[in-house]
Amino acid sequence: MRIDGLTLQSFRNYGNQSADFDPRCNVIFGENAQGKTNLLEALVYLSCGKSPRARTDREMIGFDAPSARMEAKIFARDRDFRVRVDLFRDRRRKMTVNQVPAKNSAELSQVYNTVFFCPDDLYLIREGAAARRKFMDNALCQLRPRYAAALTAYNRAYDHKTRILRDSEERPDLLAALPDFNEQLVRYGAVLVHYRSQFTARLNEYAAMHHRECSGCREELEVRYQTVSSVQDPSSEVSVLTEQLRCHMEAHQAAERASRLCLSGPHKDDLLVTIDGRDAKSYASQGQTRTAALSMKLAEREIYKNATGEYPVLLLDDVLSELDPKRQEFVLNRIAGGQVFITCCEDDRLPQMLGGRVFHVEQGIIM
Repeated sequence: MRIDGLTLQSFRNYGNQSADFDPRCNVIFGENAQGKTNLLEALVYLSCGKSPRARTDREMIGFDAPSARMEAKIFARDRDFRVRVDLFRDRRRKMTVNQVPAKNSAELSQVYNTVFFCPDDLYLIREGAAARRKFMDNALCQLRPRYAAALTAYNRAYDHKTRILRDSEERPDLLAALPDFNEQLVRYGAVLVHYRSQFTARLNEYAAMHHRECSGCREELEVRYQTVSSVQDPSSEVSVLTEQLRCHMEAHQAAERASRLCLSGPHKDDLLVTIDGRDAKSYASQGQTRTAALSMKLAEREIYKNATGEYPVLLLDDVLSELDPKRQEFVLNRIAGGQVFITCCEDDRLPQMLGGRVFHVEQGIIM
């Protein structure tokens, strides 16, 4: 799985730029605010239809431009692909795979996958539950089209229910629609719990291995999935999970109407990360939390490899500069076997170590 070339038109600070990439390592260097992260953002978007940074597609369209275009040449599953996305200010985006319209983001994920790692991810352990849910969601949306569809439907139902509860005092007639949205949350939520449980089991396996190696076999990492209390076994069949979530929903109906809030559900799921049995969020040192975060991101890459048979494209956005030499070496020793893009502020020894090409980005120009 590799990206052979990329063309950008009016995307962020890029006017009209193209580049061909090395199948192994591509080092992208330049000063801050020149466009290095923008380039990686385009590669992520073309793999899953979502930006790791922008809240709306319009944010990615260059100033004074009516539209933007991203197009990549991909080789995956022994086939050549051409993935293109056009973004517009005044209408919906247009996505194609080999000139055939793509119905949704899941069709992009079926072409190639990316694992994006930025400095913010080093704080994954210390942040709130929303950051760890986003970590799971981003990975699973690329891996499992059914999960992506269920997540979209769940979020839509959650938004409707939230508005109904919020406005119910002034509009009590809205409560008549609540049972329908509760049922949607139960059915789609069961799918989310099922896949999140499977993902966490694999994540725990690989992350524990990586953390053990990086710590010199001195520490044991464990990652556990936390969902609503009524779910006795998150790895159960979807039908079982559906019934358990329905019981949970019914038990909380009165409290939700009184508080006018969605009090519980998969939208509050979390990952509990422990090191030697202690909660890493509360008790781990900065070095330990960084090692744990590194281990989880590298584990994500292994999960993709096992699921698809190919390594995903690994995108390291200025991560190495945030790490001490020991952790830099740990990462570099484990990224062989797939294509990698690394951004940094200075041209350094990475291409000599890993083999590959160097690109200099300055004011939206790739050299």
